[in-house]
Amino acid sequence: MDTRSASVLLSRLAARARLRHLQLFVKLTELGNLKRSAEALHISQPAATQLLADLERLVEMPLFDRHARGVRITVAGQALAPAARRVLDAMADASESLNAIQRKAEGVVRIAGITGAISGWLARALPSLSQVRPTIQVQVQECDADRCTELVARREVDLALCREPVSLPSDCAFHPRLADDFVVACGLTHPLASRKRVAWSILARERWLLPPVQSAARRAFDERMAALGAEPPTSPVVTRVSALTWAMLQGGRLLTLVPQSVVRQLCEAGQLAIVDAQPPLTFSPLGLLVRPADVSEATQRVIDHLDRFARTPS
Repeated sequence: MDTRSASVLLSRLAARARLRHLQLFVKLTELGNLKRSAEALHISQPAATQLLADLERLVEMPLFDRHARGVRITVAGQALAPAARRVLDAMADASESLNAIQRKAEGVVRIAGITGAISGWLARALPSLSQVRPTIQVQVQECDADRCTELVARREVDLALCREPVSLPSDCAFHPRLADDFVVACGLTHPLASRKRVAWSILARERWLLPPVQSAARRAFDERMAALGAEPPTSPVVTRVSALTWAMLQGGRLLTLVPQSVVRQLCEAGQLAIVDAQPPLTFSPLGLLVRPADVSEATQRVIDHLDRFARTPS
């Protein structure tokens, strides 16, 4: 048999691979240790060894290199890992949906959202939704804007909360709902936290925690500094991890540029402050991305509830 053929390999995996194979494989990628992976799955180490051997025999390639302290994933393992995780995630989502049907729920609504939409919109709407519509099960995942579009287009979610995609699939529709702006955020002890109408020429002299490269916030920051002819001092830390960004702001005299929706929760909780930067920087609104032909009654009820917490952009 020509094992170099992708179709042959696919047929073999479809016929003989089991979810238990994928569970062990994914757990090994996370833990890097066969004994601990077996314990996490509540199986014996010999059973785990056999499952791994079975899977490697199916693909006819080693998925992990063994070493004294555990295992290290190979190039072949790295190629298989994303698909294995997607299969397990899909099964988990299906289990939630089936459980909702068993409990006679109104329906299941799967939502994908970018960080700003979840923290600045969904986090305000979801607690009351669970009270007024307790029989609608809502499944939420956080991802970037491109992934949101992909998930809606592939019918893997019913609704995405994001900004308007650059390329909108022909059978999808985007409805702007929540106005947004870039804001300058800082810790509560920053000298500018309580100041009114702070000019960008003053902000340019402060130390900044830069937004990640290629982000819309970074482009807006670079354009504003270029217009001022300024090169402000910056922190050596650049991160996409929100928790680290907030910790850096709280722990030192730093400013950062971020969509207001992203920091709304933290500011309302009294953990961060927004500097009154003038003139303000506008940003594209948040909205709803759906496939109109697929909007169920349950999804429409969730959309109607979300609209109660949105400020329609002018």
